[in-house]
Amino acid sequence: MNKYPAPEFSVKYLLPQHWGTLLLIAVAYLLSLLPWKLQFMLGKGVGRLAMLLLPRRRRIIERNLELCFPTMSASKRRKLVQANIDNTGLALLETGMAWYWSDARVARHVSFEGLEHIEPLLAQGRGILLVSVHSLNLELGARACGLKLSGMGVYRPNNNPCFDYFQYKGRTRGGHQVIHRKDVKTMLDSLRSGRVLWYAPDHDYGPRRHAFAPLFAVEQACTTTGTSLLVDETDCAIVPFTIVRTDDSGHYTLTFRQPLLEEFPRHNPEAGARVINKLVETSILAAPSQYMWLHRRFKTRPEGQPSLYR
Repeated sequence: MNKYPAPEFSVKYLLPQHWGTLLLIAVAYLLSLLPWKLQFMLGKGVGRLAMLLLPRRRRIIERNLELCFPTMSASKRRKLVQANIDNTGLALLETGMAWYWSDARVARHVSFEGLEHIEPLLAQGRGILLVSVHSLNLELGARACGLKLSGMGVYRPNNNPCFDYFQYKGRTRGGHQVIHRKDVKTMLDSLRSGRVLWYAPDHDYGPRRHAFAPLFAVEQACTTTGTSLLVDETDCAIVPFTIVRTDDSGHYTLTFRQPLLEEFPRHNPEAGARVINKLVETSILAAPSQYMWLHRRFKTRPEGQPSLYR
């Protein structure tokens, strides 16, 4: 029996307690049918409304930017906060694009750079760990990536089982596969067999299997050592991967950067965490306003240290 079965549709999802979720899914689908320019304008409005209703999230964005970029001027930081809020709203519509657009429509909006780094590794049969970050357009990035590469993605099931069903269906559109974040065995097997695995080690996943490493101006950021585990056990190649919306006409660029092969520190999770955080910094700086700053990235602190969020 599969320990992590794929979510299946249940008739209980038609009960009134799930009508809100079903309405949200229906709205996301209908909005995905609109021209991109109209979705872009609507997305900004959604983001600004959401932050009015959820002021705590705005404060988290502001605090993260203050912690990471303490020397940034107040005016520049305010502009970055506003741009990030606009992009947060657009992310909701980009999720609909990722789940419901045809392959042809996705392809019209995306260009790829650095595929030459991938092809030799595939020819060698070497596993590839695509190290990404939680950019706000990650759903669309993962979908677009699947147009060029067949692989698997690590995901966290949603706490709402009805929404999780639609999320799973959207993320596996086109035959793509996803792996439960706790299913380490399948991750290792896929990399050992020379497959591509999408992995995002940039969030604070708590004190289990972690190391404290610098991230921007924060000297001790709780960082997963899962990357080191995957590399040490499979000898896979790390390929940093970013997606950036390059203009307001709806064009996105997916970039595969220079692979890390033997230079990634083996059997040293602390050193590995430092290297990963440097890769994360580079990916975030490619488009700081498009990163998911509303997550409490520094919530886990070393023992005895106070919270960075009040």
